[in-house]
Amino acid sequence: MSRQIVLDTETTGFDFKKGDRIVEIGCIELIDREITDNHFHVYINPERSMPIEAFNVHGLGDDFLKTQPVFAEVGQSFLDYVDGAELIIHNAGFDVPFLNFELERMGLPKVTERSSVIDTLQMAREKYPSQRNTLDALCRRLGVDNSRRELHGALLDSELLAQVYLNMTGGQKSFFDLLEEESTPPPAPLSVIKAPQVRIEAEENIKEESADKVAIEVASLDKTHEPNEILQSDLATAPIATSHRRRIIKASTADIAKHEEIMASFKSS
Repeated sequence: MSRQIVLDTETTGFDFKKGDRIVEIGCIELIDREITDNHFHVYINPERSMPIEAFNVHGLGDDFLKTQPVFAEVGQSFLDYVDGAELIIHNAGFDVPFLNFELERMGLPKVTERSSVIDTLQMAREKYPSQRNTLDALCRRLGVDNSRRELHGALLDSELLAQVYLNMTGGQKSFFDLLEEESTPPPAPLSVIKAPQVRIEAEENIKEESADKVAIEVASLDKTHEPNEILQSDLATAPIATSHRRRIIKASTADIAKHEEIMASFKSS
C-alpha cells in the first residue's frame, strides 16, 4: 500500500526567522493514488498579529485565529498523521522549513526525518519549462476546477494540488468513470460466416503472349483451400508462366443452399 499526503500551509508571512508563524495546515490523503476522506485540517493561533498583506492572501484575521489552538497543541497529532507517508507539496522549500521550525520548538523530530517530500513546483518546472507553474496556472492547464479558490486556503489548496498531481503523473479515474465502465456491457462478439469451399484449378496454356502479360500460376493443378483463405506462400512459390487461363469449379448445390440459409438467419437476427 502506498500512502501519500498532499499538504499545504498558510502563514503570517515569508520568514519564520523574523517571527512569522503557521496559521493553517491542510492535508489530503492518497492511498494507492486514490483520494480518501481521511484528511487533516487545523487553524492555529500564531500568538502574534496578522499583517494586512498576509490577511489579503488567505483572509484569516486576528479575531478568528485567537480562538484557535497554538501549534504546541496540535504539533504531535500532525506529526502522527503524516508519519512515514510521502509528502506532496507545491513549493516545498517554503512549507517544510516552517513545519520543521514549529516542530523543533516543541522538541519533536523534523517532518523530513519522518517523511520524504515531492515538490510539485519543481516537477512542473521540469515538465512545463518557460511556463507559469503556480497552482492556479496548473489547474487551468490540467483541467482542474479551481472556481472555489477566491482566497488561499490550506485544505482547499491541498484538494486542488491532489488533482493536479494525479493529472501530472498519470491521472485518476473518478467514481463516475468507474461506474460508467461497470454499467457498459461488453461489445457483442463478431459473427463469422464462412463461404462454401471453392476449388480453383489452373492449367497451363502454352500459347505465347507478350512478355508484359505475365501471370502467377497456382502450383497445384487440384489444390483445395480452406474457406476464404489463399496462402501467401502459394503466391511466393508459384512458377511464372507466359500466360494461363483459370477454370472455376463452383461449389455443390447443397453447399450453396446451406450458405444462403446461414446468410438469411444472420440478416434476420
